[in-house]
Amino acid sequence: MTRGVGGESPSNLALHLKGLEFPCKRMDLADHVRKNNPDEKVVHALEGLPDRLYKNMAEVMEAFGETH
Repeated sequence: MTRGVGGESPSNLALHLKGLEFPCKRMDLADHVRKNNPDEKVVHALEGLPDRLYKNMAEVMEAFGETH
């Protein structure tokens, strides 16, 4: 059974954010995915993260784990 963002495991979230420069804010994450992947489930998941500055991918993954 698949689960997580767009039917994929949460660890694949990093694939959707490949090439993103840090630090960045929550909306930067969603905007990056909109440019590279039209999967609205991923965009919606990122928009649900806390609105703060993320220093690296590990912080994004931690926030994603806490909210999902």
